[in-house]
Order: sequence, then C-alpha cells, then structure tokens
Amino acid sequence: MAKEIQLRPKVNVSSYIHFILNCRNKFREQQPNTYLGFQEFSRKCSEKWRSISKHEKAKYEALAKLDKARYQEEMMNYVGKRKKRRKRDPQAPKRPPSSFLLFCQDHYAQLKRENPNWSVVQVAKASGKMWSAKPDIEKQPYEQRAALLRAKYHEELKVYRTQRHARKKTLRELAKNQRRGCKRAKSDKAGGSN
Repeated sequence: MAKEIQLRPKVNVSSYIHFILNCRNKFREQQPNTYLGFQEFSRKCSEKWRSISKHEKAKYEALAKLDKARYQEEMMNYVGKRKKRRKRDPQAPKRPPSSFLLFCQDHYAQLKRENPNWSVVQVAKASGKMWSAKPDIEKQPYEQRAALLRAKYHEELKVYRTQRHARKKTLRELAKNQRRGCKRAKSDKAGGSN
C-alpha cells in the first residue's frame, strides 16, 4: 500500500486578507458576471479598510487569530519532507570571501581576546560597526585582496567547468557505446538463433 502524502498546512492569513476575501465574495454575489481588475479591486479594498470602524476590524482580527491558532495546531501535527539540499561537488572551487569577511577574519581574534565573554554574533556586530566606520582608504587593501581571490576563483571555476564538461561528454559517449554494444549483442543473438 502506498504511503499517504500529507500536504503542508495552508498558511494563516492576516486580518486584512480576511477582509479582502470577504469583499471579493460579496462582490461576486452582488455582481457575478462583472470583472473587476486586481489593481482596481485592491485599491477599493484598501480605501474601504481604512474607512471601517475599529469594531468592524476587530471581527477580522478575531478571524486572523483563529486562523493562526489553526495553522499552529496543524503545523504541530505536520510531519513533512524536508527539502533536500543539492550536494556540493567537492571538486568545485569554493567561493572567495568578500572584503568585509577578510576584514572580519583579521579582527576576530583581537575582538575575542578583548571581549572573551562575547558570542559570535556580538563579535560580528562589532566587526560590522568597525568596518562601516573605516574610511575607504583603509578598506582598500581588503578590497584588493578580495578582488585577487575573486579573479583566482573565476579562473579555477573556468577550469573546473571545462573538466566537468569533458567528464560528462566522455560518460555520455561511454553510455552510448554500451547501448550500441547491447543492441549489437541482441541482434547477434537474434540472428544466431535462426
């Protein structure tokens, strides 16, 4: 028996979206054969939303709260598949760090020494503040290093892509030859049995 596929729960919507859906349903009931463009319809709804009372908005906010509770409950019971990440080819060159990351690498140890109780996030925030406070002249060595690493990366990527293309081509040719070999063997068997 096949496994039952469980669909991901529908995401909860805001009070404004509930209001729009209600307006759309009312419009369809009142004028079933009339077409109203999305842009015009959404403009009219937003004007109407701004003009309705807080009491009327409270109804839609209550609907939104109920919908949020429904969504959270369904998500607790949902056991879905996780998206599989595409595996990185180990032979592919790694992307180079940016000038900011090079700066962070140089200053991480110093900041951690000065503030041993800081988390990685706090060190990163401090590095970001230091980087933004630096004038362009002081950033230039990092930008030059990053440019050199980027150029080297692009060269390695070209070589990698040509090698990968060549590997794929040879694999295709091998598969083609194997298929031809199988066809010949089958034709030889069929011809030999006569």
